[in-house]
Amino acid sequence: MKTTESIKAAITAVTIVSLIGTTLGSTILTVNNDKKYVSENVLVLKDSELNIKPAVAMTDDKGNIQTLAIEENGQLNNLAVAEGLSQEEQEREAKKNQVVYDGLTLEELAAKLNKTLHSTIANQGYTFASYAIELGIDPYLAVAIVMHETGCQWECSTLLKQCNNVGGMKSGGTGKCNGGSYASFPSLEEGIRAYMNNLYKNYVSQGLTTAEAMGPKYAASPTWASQVNAYINKIKAA
Repeated sequence: MKTTESIKAAITAVTIVSLIGTTLGSTILTVNNDKKYVSENVLVLKDSELNIKPAVAMTDDKGNIQTLAIEENGQLNNLAVAEGLSQEEQEREAKKNQVVYDGLTLEELAAKLNKTLHSTIANQGYTFASYAIELGIDPYLAVAIVMHETGCQWECSTLLKQCNNVGGMKSGGTGKCNGGSYASFPSLEEGIRAYMNNLYKNYVSQGLTTAEAMGPKYAASPTWASQVNAYINKIKAA
């Protein structure tokens, strides 16, 4: 690996950012000579007072950038910078490889759920998976209930198609589905979110985390839990 000259086209300078406060609490955040004032009480700094050092590119034999470094006391110290990626993008990349449930990453879990979701609710696996992981809900159980309530393994119910009601909810929507007792939602995304929030608030947060525990409260049918568990087995086997 070799070094090149400072790359000002890509990175003008790397600034050791410091927050400097006055007695009145004024703060300036300065990056690459661009002063960002954080209050009306402005403290002006001269460029000579800023600790700005040029970034040096570390390349391979073909000239491809491998990493960046700053020269300090005659030594090159590598920077924790992923070339071409912002901090947000780096975090997103890290999350892609994070196992979230049943040995699966979020994207793998979403793909697994999508194998069972069809009709109007097809390809909504990522939405279900994201909310489930965020709220601490078993994603297989959440989707299994939806499949049982809507029949979306084949063709979704009228309740879902017309009113975006994915869980057979009778309240909590922004309206009533066709004037009846079931809730209606403006979009499928909102219907899924409301369903997952309802599942968490009224069941999971109260310790009802299985179909058997939820059954007596969720539905009057004594076979509800066994039917939901059958869907869970289909999802796991997909």
